[in-house]
Amino acid sequence: MVANSTYSAIFTAQKQFFESGATRSYSFRKKQLKKLKQAVEVYEDRITQALYDDLHKASAEAYATEIGFLHEEINYTLNHLKDWMRPDKVRTPLVAQPSKSRIYHDPLGLTLIIAPWNYPFQLLFSPLVGAIAGGNCAILKPSEEVPQTALVAEALVKEFFPEEYIAVVQGQGHVVVPKLMDHFAFDHVFFTGSVPVGKIIMAAAAKHLTPVTLELGGKSPCIIDETADLEKAASRIAWGKFVNAGQTCVAPDYVLVHHSKKEEFVQNVAEAIRKFYGDDPSISPDYPRMVNKKRFDAVVKYLSQGRILLGGQAKEEEKYIAPTLLDEVSPDDPIMQEEIFGPVLPILTFDKLQEVPAIVGKNPYPLALYFFSDDNRNQDYILNTIRFGGGCINDVLMHLGNPAIPFGGIGTSGFGAYHGKYSFDTFTHAKGILKTTTLLDIPFRYPPYTEKKEKYMKMFMK
Repeated sequence: MVANSTYSAIFTAQKQFFESGATRSYSFRKKQLKKLKQAVEVYEDRITQALYDDLHKASAEAYATEIGFLHEEINYTLNHLKDWMRPDKVRTPLVAQPSKSRIYHDPLGLTLIIAPWNYPFQLLFSPLVGAIAGGNCAILKPSEEVPQTALVAEALVKEFFPEEYIAVVQGQGHVVVPKLMDHFAFDHVFFTGSVPVGKIIMAAAAKHLTPVTLELGGKSPCIIDETADLEKAASRIAWGKFVNAGQTCVAPDYVLVHHSKKEEFVQNVAEAIRKFYGDDPSISPDYPRMVNKKRFDAVVKYLSQGRILLGGQAKEEEKYIAPTLLDEVSPDDPIMQEEIFGPVLPILTFDKLQEVPAIVGKNPYPLALYFFSDDNRNQDYILNTIRFGGGCINDVLMHLGNPAIPFGGIGTSGFGAYHGKYSFDTFTHAKGILKTTTLLDIPFRYPPYTEKKEKYMKMFMK
């Protein structure tokens, strides 16, 4: 375990580096983003191997959901950074004339980024793109649950960036993070992980009044009405649910399908699973594993909480749980009270779409919601009656891949947003400045206040 003195040395060095102004210029930020892109390219094979070692991720899945995802984020940021950094011109009220108003985007300073284990590379470095774009220094804490990926991340950072700019700290999160957050006043903390740990992070940040971004989770519903294209819905839902063996914070957590379409939908999902992973997913090179025995045990318990329609096989020695569909589950069952975070998909039904908001509302606001429908009125109804972080119409997960839209939660699924411009905004301070000429001075604001001055005040401000 790294001693507190080492943390202090890193923090002090980063503080000095940031206060030197070295990170502020557009040219510096652009150079660092390009360097990060180069680093990912150089380390691509090692990242891919580490993700396989930790999570049994196929190389194509690793690239699509982690490496390629990061390239897309960096490219988008490079294309727009200069515009984002320019001060925004805004109107100035008549009472403040003759003046001009601008919004400047200042770097925050020293940031701490704490990543989870499920997408351990992407969720460590994607927030870093925003921190770099914003002109900040950063300390990165990878998850100890994925040791190979954590080691590769550390090696990448050490090779391409000086420690006084970007540093990686390793160790048990429950030990390392409190040492960092209790002793050092970061300017922003970005955390991705579970709701219980998010509460701990927020409490620790409060000691220094440190602002936080929390990307948490929740039970993300997948709703299918009677107008949906069931074949496409089944393929997309099966992909989104079983990618990374269901260990995705925005994976479809359960399905709510119109009762008249349930049987056909289940048949289509079963066919999609066979197409993706064959008759025996345990031998498919494309099907991942649970990250560790703790997660395996947590998910296996769900297999007994309904009638298994498909799958249900589990191999403890391999941390393997088959893609599983569950029937005869009610909204009040234990499996519907907590995020599953594994390859088990309960299938529930509804008769009228108006029943759906109440069912979804039995749990706190979901991080994502997916609605499959070809009826525009039904789409509007769901979007305007259920509160959730973000999502898709007639697709799943793909909203994460668009850096032009925000990604973030609401309520217990988190707060704050990132990706693209929203990452830049998260890692900068919007500083409002009003600049007034000295060539002219309007006297009515100064005492003594006469009736004439008051008349002018009301004229300008009413």
